[in-house]
Amino acid sequence: MTTVKETVEVDVPLRTAYNQWTQFEEFPNFMEGVEEVRQLDARHNHWITKIGGIRREFDTEIVDQLADERITWRTVDGDTQQRGTVHFQRLDDTRTRVELVMEVEPSGVAEKAADLTGTIDRRAKGDMKRFKEFVENRGGETGAWRGRIRPGG
Repeated sequence: MTTVKETVEVDVPLRTAYNQWTQFEEFPNFMEGVEEVRQLDARHNHWITKIGGIRREFDTEIVDQLADERITWRTVDGDTQQRGTVHFQRLDDTRTRVELVMEVEPSGVAEKAADLTGTIDRRAKGDMKRFKEFVENRGGETGAWRGRIRPGG
C-alpha cells in the first residue's frame, strides 16, 4: 500500500471546513478524476472515478467520524482498495488545518505506474489545494452532517 499525506490550511472556521468535507457528493467539484459520489446512507458512499482513462466503481464505509475533528473511511466493495482519515485542526477563529492521510493499493498497471511516478501524491496535493479554493470561494459550506459514527458501531 502507498501512503499519501497532504495538509492544507484553509481560511475558513473549523466548523465550515468540516461541514463542507461531509458533503461527499460535492467531491467531484474539487477532486480530480472523481466523476460521482453518491451517499447511500450515513456510513456508505458509492464512488465512480475515471483516472488515466480507466473507470472504477467502489463503495466506502465511514468507520469513525467525530464532528470538527476527523472522518475515517475504508473501501468495502469494488475495484479500489483504500483507507484513510481526514483530520481538522482549528488554528484560530478563521483558519483551519485539514490533513489527509490515505493508504491506496494500486490495483492495475495504470495505477501501479501512477504510484511509481508520484502521480497519486500529486493528485492528493491538487485535490487539497482545490478543496481550499472551493471552500474559501464559496463563503460558506454547501451543507453539513454533524452526526457521530463510532468504530464498530
